[in-house]
Parts: sequence; structure tokens; C-alpha cells
Amino acid sequence: MTGSKSTTPIAVIGLGYVGLPLAVALARHFPTIGYDVDAARIDELRQGHDRTGEIDADVVTESTLSVTDDGAAIANAEVYIVTVPTPVDADNQPDLRLIRAACAGVGKLLTAGNIVVFESTVYPGVTEDICGPALAAASGLVCGQDFFLGYSPERINPGDREHTVDKITKVVAGQTAEVLDCLAALYGRVTAGGIHRAKDIKTAEAAKVIENAQRDINIAFVNEVAVICQKLDISAHDVLEAAGTKWNFLPFTPGLVGGHCIGVDPFYLAFQAQQLGHDPQIILSGRRLNDAMGDFVAACIDENMSGPGRVLLLGLTFKENVPDLRNTKVIDVVTGLTARGHQVVVHDPVADGAEAERLYGFPLLSSLDGQEGFDAVVGAVRHDGYLALTAADLAGIVREDGLIADIKGLWREMERPAGRHYWQL
Repeated sequence: MTGSKSTTPIAVIGLGYVGLPLAVALARHFPTIGYDVDAARIDELRQGHDRTGEIDADVVTESTLSVTDDGAAIANAEVYIVTVPTPVDADNQPDLRLIRAACAGVGKLLTAGNIVVFESTVYPGVTEDICGPALAAASGLVCGQDFFLGYSPERINPGDREHTVDKITKVVAGQTAEVLDCLAALYGRVTAGGIHRAKDIKTAEAAKVIENAQRDINIAFVNEVAVICQKLDISAHDVLEAAGTKWNFLPFTPGLVGGHCIGVDPFYLAFQAQQLGHDPQIILSGRRLNDAMGDFVAACIDENMSGPGRVLLLGLTFKENVPDLRNTKVIDVVTGLTARGHQVVVHDPVADGAEAERLYGFPLLSSLDGQEGFDAVVGAVRHDGYLALTAADLAGIVREDGLIADIKGLWREMERPAGRHYWQL
């Protein structure tokens, strides 16, 4: 990276939940341009609208960040930061098509001295063994000599306004000591949370992928506890509340584990473990258990109903108060209830209805006004709007002798509406 730090031109590739907050933060200190292949996304950002809800409209409007869907517009960057998604395919194998496509596009623009940093979650070795050669092939340059690699794992938590990219500790790794120094200085300008210099790129990649695998395993444990508690006819939430009074008890709660991180990243670690000849029993066991929870919940709801009926399911996004529908496991509850003969209607106040219909094939209720006479209502996502529902609201939605099913413990403290059954995970 040449020139003074404050004038170093930076390009961020991918302006989703990870890329946009990073690009906005970088733009406060460097000339920064954000690139995304989605032209509609670029148009929205130019109008100050962030559909992910991560960046407020006034922040987007006032930022010096430039955004574009024209690849040629980022040709003069000295540092390219790739933040594209890394999902899994239908067989839960790593799907690297987007990161390969990013390498092909960036590679055509590289010039001598450029640095390409990856923030996308990958298994250890992808940056150097896959991305490096792909960039070299597209550019005709020599990796490690003409251009250089870096890795700084993203730690974006959708909807979290406390642990933002400008406040968290940033892990950085570089292909050479000089690149590491450069990236430590660059990210050090962005965050007040400090910089951790990883020993090498593979170490940083491994650190990222185990962060979410660890959470996945801990949630799998409490999900298994919830299954056992159901057989004991007691609430897992009540059990965990009591156990949580011990000073070193870890505060995890049962539920549906979806989204683009915790529900995906462990498969990347498991994939590489298997490539190395190791059977990742704990990691895959946790994944199997968590992936089965949606149908387990549907079975519990079905058992607590008097027969097939109309069900109003509240919430579809993978997490409370965020519009992200990617890899939501609420859909497994919908599928499980439908397979058991129930007619399911879904409402979500923060999700995009058109996106829901495109991804899952059904419309969302636009409002709860006038919704009544359901055989069951299911609290699936802990949105603030659902927490605000009163006993009278629920009684108006569910018929006499109907079921209030509470997956997330939304209404545990509520005085239950008379004449309705209540089930909680």
C-alpha cells in the first residue's frame, strides 16, 4: 500500500450486512468506494435506504462513501476488501461461487502493490490456496510478489448496535509482515476496540470459523435439554432460569438456529476436517440437532392441538428485529405444520413480503388487524412488536380452547388468556 494512510483508496466488494457497515466506517478515514452487483441495492443506498436496517438513513446520506455496480469504477483502489457471502449448498458443502466470482472480477483490476483482503467466512486455507491462485489467474500477476493477500474475519451481529465494526476487536492477518503492519494500521483507524495480529492467515480463518461453531454447539446442548424437558413436561426456559443463578453457568437459550453464520459456518469447519481425514463428531452432531429443531417444534405444536387447524405464525426472520430471511429455520416449523395437515398463515412486521414470497413461496400477512378465530398462534421470533402483545390481543386472535404456542418465551410472564391452552419450549 503506497502513500499516506489517509489517502489510500479502498474498495469494498459486497454491500450487505458485512460490507456496508465496514465501507461506511472506512469512508470516515479513507477515500472508499463500495461495489455490489445488485443494481437495485445501489439505487437504494444512493437514496439513503439500507434494506438490512444496519445503517440509519441519515448516516448513509451523510457518508462520503461512493457506491457503484460498475466494476470499472473500483479500478484505482490500492486495497480491495471482499465481503461476499459464503453459503453452503443443498448438501451442506461449502459454496464458494460468490467468492470465486469476486476474485475473477477483482483480479482483472489488480496492479502491482495491491492488497486483497477477505472478510468472508471460509475454512482455513481458502484465502491462500483458492483465492490467491484465482486472483493470479485473472490478473496475470504473481501472488505474494506483485499483489498480496490479507484476512480479517467479519464479526457483524445483525441488529446489534453495541458490537459494531467501529467498536469491536479486529483480527487481522497478512501474507507478509509488511502487509500485516499495513492492515493493522488500516483497521486500527476504523475501530476503537483494538487490533489482534493473528500469527498467519490460516490462523485467522480458523479463529473465525470456530467462533460460530462454538455457539452452535452450546445452543445444540440447550436444545437437547429442551427436548428432554418436553418429555418431562417441564419448561426448558424455567429450568435454564434456575440453572442460570450459578455464577459460571453459560446463558444460552433453546430455539431455531438459522441465519448466515451460526447455521452455516460449522459446516465449513466440518468440511475441512473431513478433507483431512478427521470425523468431526461434535460439530456435526450439534448441526444435526439444531437443524432438527424446527420439525420437533412443529410436532410439539401439533400434539397440543385437537386436530388440523388454522395456525397464525408470528415471525419469519432468523433473528429478532432484523429483516434477514436468509436460512431462517422458522420455515421448518411452517413446513412441519403444513405436513401435519395445518393451514399456516405467517406474519412478520420487519420482513420484506416480496422477498419472503420469492424465497419461500407464500405471502406474508401485512397486518394483524382483524385476524381472529385461529386454532393456534405461534410466537416464533422475539420481535419487539410481539413482546408488546397483551393477553387480550392473543385472546382476540385465538379461538376459545385454542392454543398459544411460545417457542421463544415471549409471553412467559403474561397472565394467560382464559380458555386458551399454553405451550412453551
